[in-house]
Amino acid sequence: MNRSGWHLRVGAVVFAWLVALVAVAAAHRFLPLSGWLLIHLLALGAAGNAILIWSRHFADALLRRPPDPKHTAEALRLSAFNAGAVTVVVGMLGRWWPMVLAGGVVVAVVALAHGATLLRQLRTALPARFGVTVRYYVAATGCLAIGAGLGVAMANPALPGNIHERFVIAHAALNLFGWVALTVLGTLVTLWPTMLRTRMANGVEVAARRGLPMLLTALAVAAGGAVMGSPPIAGLGVVGYLGAAGMVLRPHLDEIRRKRPNDFATLSVLAGVAWLFGSLAFAAVALAISPTWPAAVAAAGELTAPVLAGFLVQVLLGSLTYLAPVVMGGRQATLAAGAELERGAPWRLTVANAGLPLCVLPTPSLVRVAASMLVLVAYAAFLPLLVRAVWRVHRDREKPSAPGQPQMAPPRRRLGVAAAGLGVVVLTTAAAVAADPASLGFGTPPQVAVAATGHTTMVSVRIEGMRFVPDAVEIPAGDRLQITLDNTGTDQHDLVLSNGTRTGRIAPGESAVLDAGVIGSSLDGWCAVAGHRQMGMTFSVRVTGAPMPPAHPAHHDSHDSPHPAPISAGDIARSLSADPAPGFTARDAALPPATPEHRVTLPVNEVQREVSPGISQRLWTFGGTAPGPTLHGKVGDVFEVTLVNDGTTGHSIDFHAGALAPDEPMRTIQPGQRLVYRFTATRAGIWLYHCSTMPMSLHIANGMFGAVVIDPPDLPRVDREYVIVQSEMYLGAPGEVADGDKVVADKPDLVVFNGYARQYDHAPLVARVGERVRIWVLAAGPNRGTSFHVVGGQFDTVWSEGDYRLGGKGSPSAGGAQALGLFAAQGGFVEMSFGQPGRYPFVSHAMVDAERGAHGIIEVAGR
Repeated sequence: MNRSGWHLRVGAVVFAWLVALVAVAAAHRFLPLSGWLLIHLLALGAAGNAILIWSRHFADALLRRPPDPKHTAEALRLSAFNAGAVTVVVGMLGRWWPMVLAGGVVVAVVALAHGATLLRQLRTALPARFGVTVRYYVAATGCLAIGAGLGVAMANPALPGNIHERFVIAHAALNLFGWVALTVLGTLVTLWPTMLRTRMANGVEVAARRGLPMLLTALAVAAGGAVMGSPPIAGLGVVGYLGAAGMVLRPHLDEIRRKRPNDFATLSVLAGVAWLFGSLAFAAVALAISPTWPAAVAAAGELTAPVLAGFLVQVLLGSLTYLAPVVMGGRQATLAAGAELERGAPWRLTVANAGLPLCVLPTPSLVRVAASMLVLVAYAAFLPLLVRAVWRVHRDREKPSAPGQPQMAPPRRRLGVAAAGLGVVVLTTAAAVAADPASLGFGTPPQVAVAATGHTTMVSVRIEGMRFVPDAVEIPAGDRLQITLDNTGTDQHDLVLSNGTRTGRIAPGESAVLDAGVIGSSLDGWCAVAGHRQMGMTFSVRVTGAPMPPAHPAHHDSHDSPHPAPISAGDIARSLSADPAPGFTARDAALPPATPEHRVTLPVNEVQREVSPGISQRLWTFGGTAPGPTLHGKVGDVFEVTLVNDGTTGHSIDFHAGALAPDEPMRTIQPGQRLVYRFTATRAGIWLYHCSTMPMSLHIANGMFGAVVIDPPDLPRVDREYVIVQSEMYLGAPGEVADGDKVVADKPDLVVFNGYARQYDHAPLVARVGERVRIWVLAAGPNRGTSFHVVGGQFDTVWSEGDYRLGGKGSPSAGGAQALGLFAAQGGFVEMSFGQPGRYPFVSHAMVDAERGAHGIIEVAGR
């Protein structure tokens, strides 16, 4: 098979993966696992095949080895790789982990075989000036093999959640910055000056040779830091990788100075590399400021679009634009194919690189959607152009070659096309804002037209507790209103008026001036910090001396701009009957062992978490989880807890397990502050800890609670010991905090065990026939208690609020208990054993709460 035929056939495989990628991107809202699919169709499917194909091609060229004319071994490896990749995709969609395991093993084996082949060729070939490129390829295959192993482990539902979060970044780093980026950096050594049609700069090969060990070392540090769950170590690795990549690519700047990139291939690759460096810089900063690993994972999620759509897609399309015509045939065919792939290049580049920032930055939802569709169109245009290029090659294969170089469009015309692309992005953004003006704070209730008097009414308002003092002011119609707001309270506050004007958040002891403009009608005001309006922080501006239309009602909850569409009762019902997405890991309910040392740091983190299948909320957490970590000790133990506020508003902590004056240790601290809470556990129990900042109900409802277990003296050993913390969820809009109005009305949407609805239906607790099982139960509230019941089981021991209610007193009892009843903030434990194997549901027997998600299963196996 000749070179053109071989590359046409294997190129069709890359083309097929790209078509699937575009199809999934267009229909992602209707597909399961669409985010995972988009990432892996691109990185594993399209990019993986392109790397296997072209790294072999370049290795043969650089080592001066004639390619196998039949390509038998290469075809087998590509077939196996694609079979493995498809198996992984099908296994993930079907939630069959053994299939994911099998596919992942095949991918890893193919990667190692490919690397071994390249290494063998490198060792047996004559010395080659650019053999270092092949070393990059070999190193990249090792990264893919390890990364595939981590990916398979992540898909295993038995993997603990904390380990899963650590593997996420290690997996991404090895696959994207190892497998993909190392290949790109190694290839650019020779490909970049070739694409520019200029002489290679001095020092390119030396920089590449010195940079490879540095890149691998930095990558190992980053991945190792991720596996250890250490943001500082991982961040150090990212900084090292960024520096090493800069050293490798620095000599190429001389080539760019001599020959400016001016076609799609070179500009696309250059833009992709720029996105790579920007992503690495962002990752370094995000890891440096992340106090916990879950926070680092959340920050890293912001890199998906820049790394994949910014770096990977642009480098892939730019490289294929240059390489595809080169291997298709004679010179005339090459020119024809290149001309097709160059169509609309300035427009496509401009739309992609102007639209991507709108997808990455915190722009309104409709703007992000519109921008993402533009970027998709700009990238997808490559596919029909590639089809036309192949057709032109076949059509013009026999035509004689024209002398000279192909003529580029005049610079002025290219700039005009680029400007048209930028105009499309700007107009689309403007249309999205016009369709949803409230997303930028526009469209607020209009003021009644009134002639300005030229006079300014200045008023002073102070904050005391959860009140504006005064909470109403009068102003003549037509006056300009200026409000000086002094925060004499203990928490952050702001003031928002219904005409859209507002102060920023001000800390205790600070002040701000609000210029409300010329006032023509009465206005409502409120504090927009979550829950504060529900606590009574409202304000009124009353107009005198003119007809006063009714004040515009404030439709806002925690912010001055409308929320996304609320979560409906139908959404909740569907969620409660749905299964979690593949990779879901339930919170480990096992009671952690008691330790003699209790020095704990609890950072306050704001995290995005799924709380029921398909429903996510922005939670305030202690340590990145809701509930926070369970602490376990014995009577007499000393606990020293350092609270670090890494959130955006004031928080505090109250340990019921400690008995001490609340004034100092339970005070509210502002973002960036910390306090040390030290107490001695003098009494046994399962004790609640929670945020006590007002409104306390909202802070608890939004995730700020946890359990401290202090064992009663002489507590007998049992075979298994679990902790169940029940709480309510008052769902805000998707991705928002809890709905303060629902909290005040005591209308929960979900009642959950350990922070997720029905999670132990999907990942049951386990026991064996005859084993003794102790279950600690805490009703965290904020409003509701529980009636804890195990269906099919009977409790022979019940301990509640400091004493045995049944059993445990040295003499057997003929009686039994069917439920452990607890009010909010109460706790206890029950003990039981199971006489038969089976699945035993456990619920809150307040049945409406069980139906809202307070439901799980204990799976009992035979002896």
